[in-house]
Amino acid sequence: MFPPGFADAIWWWFRRSWCSIRLKSPDFRNQIFRYHLIFQMSGQRIGFPSILFSRQNRQELLPMQPIRFTPDVEQVDPDEQRLTREIVEQMNATARNAFERHRHAHRDAHAKSHAILKGSMTVHDGLSAELAQGIFASPKTYEVVARLSSAPGDIHSDEVPAPRGFAIKVIGVPGDRLSPDIGGENQDFLMVNFPVLAFGTIPKYKQMLGLLEKNAHAPDFFQRLVAGVARGAKDALEAVGKVPSATLEGLARDNNHPLGETYHTQAAVRFGDHVAKLSLAPKSRSVRDLTGRDLGDVQYSTMRDVIGNFFRANGAEYELRAQLCADLETMPVEDAAVLWEEEKSPHRAVATLRFDSQGPYSPPRQVFGDDVLSFNPWNGVEAHRPLGGIMRIRRAAYERSSAYRHTQNDRPRIEPQALSDIPD
Repeated sequence: MFPPGFADAIWWWFRRSWCSIRLKSPDFRNQIFRYHLIFQMSGQRIGFPSILFSRQNRQELLPMQPIRFTPDVEQVDPDEQRLTREIVEQMNATARNAFERHRHAHRDAHAKSHAILKGSMTVHDGLSAELAQGIFASPKTYEVVARLSSAPGDIHSDEVPAPRGFAIKVIGVPGDRLSPDIGGENQDFLMVNFPVLAFGTIPKYKQMLGLLEKNAHAPDFFQRLVAGVARGAKDALEAVGKVPSATLEGLARDNNHPLGETYHTQAAVRFGDHVAKLSLAPKSRSVRDLTGRDLGDVQYSTMRDVIGNFFRANGAEYELRAQLCADLETMPVEDAAVLWEEEKSPHRAVATLRFDSQGPYSPPRQVFGDDVLSFNPWNGVEAHRPLGGIMRIRRAAYERSSAYRHTQNDRPRIEPQALSDIPD
């Protein structure tokens, strides 16, 4: 993250300025502690004086203390049930139309898969109390299966830039189940390579749904045109110091290597006694080197091909991180379009995911991943309950989509009990 010697330079400045600094200044101590956190997360170590990090000062230096989870962190809109019924029915009608075109049922969102990966997740030892929550309460290694995908609800050429998805299923998780009817003892986390949603509330989603569906089914050349115009508008705004909207960011996607991206839950989840958003970031050099790498000449299934080529020769590690909610006013649960500022709460590592070299998209694995497996944010334990309106509507939408897909394709829905259930 930082060039060689950067941490040493900061430390030199700190020692030089030590005598003239008023240590009693909370603003100064907060700034130094943020540097300390950043250096920790980047793998660099720096010996700030212990006076700054006494137990008392450490509490003062944390950007903000995480809030405690209570059911009233969610505020249900009075019109939510009606809007949910209308949205789910509209999505189901779109799925029926797509089935007639393809004579095969696909997911309502993230229809095109690029890889099904088998791996493991190791919960870190020595986590602080606010991070040692839920399935991360104690160090343990779980088996995981992951699905990489593109966001649209139809199958398009990879020439069309689109948000990319990274869904993980943690196998064999004990705890009170959110959806006992699904069966199994797994925990699903679904993430996208963008930290916020353009439509962060159910009413906004209802307004945008028609546009999203039309864009998903538009010809590829038109979608490429839209993406190009959006990227131009985004670059123009950034050139004059403006921040592009979440909608514009979503449209202005690029075709960078999907394994180098950082992925986000976008909406909040319960994190044991607290509330958090989760993210998944490249950790090993093999995937960090792919961050921001443009794929150049992209063809219909380039994403599948570059992921397959990578895993034939390499393994990969990713860091699963939690960003704890510290203030419901500026870090809302009910609006997934609002970016949670890292200055108030940084992303902090809780586990490492490892994927060994493998064949991620063999024909048996492709069929199993597309037609048998399901990923659902409500497939999990109460300690990681999805939060906010967007997550609540997903409960109905994902269940209906999965049921329709498995029925139309005449395939059972199977929750794996071990990685051996996933074909090689």
